[in-house]
Amino acid sequence: MDIILWRHAEAVDWQEGCDDLDRALTARGYKQAIRMAEWLDRQLPESTRIFTSPARRCEDTVCRLDRKYKLHKDLLPESKVDDILSSVEWPLAKGTVLLVGHQPMIGKIIAQTLGLKDSSFAVRKGSVWWLRSREREGQRQTVLVAVQSSDML
Repeated sequence: MDIILWRHAEAVDWQEGCDDLDRALTARGYKQAIRMAEWLDRQLPESTRIFTSPARRCEDTVCRLDRKYKLHKDLLPESKVDDILSSVEWPLAKGTVLLVGHQPMIGKIIAQTLGLKDSSFAVRKGSVWWLRSREREGQRQTVLVAVQSSDML
């Protein structure tokens, strides 16, 4: 199974009285999302299942990909890593799943799936981490396939 984690692109800052889930992308964020979507479109299998947080900034990010996606409540900022991984049947499902979400959740998923001692780490806005689960010599392994930043495209 492949799991691709795409952190939403740059969004406007939160302001007092604003609903965090309603924050839109900045002009720079739209450019980041477009560049990454173009790269992903060339890489993703047609059968990729795509899920996004219902937050506006995540949906604005994934819309640039111009593929069908589903809103997934388990991808909200306060979601738990185990709930997310369980909902996509990591690591045993077949195929490829793309998840569009938030920090610190994306960093926590990466840390857990790679078996890192630190429970989380920083992930740049608009970047993608592509992980693959495989079995070798009776052992389940997670392989880092790619890390791509929209600023490098």
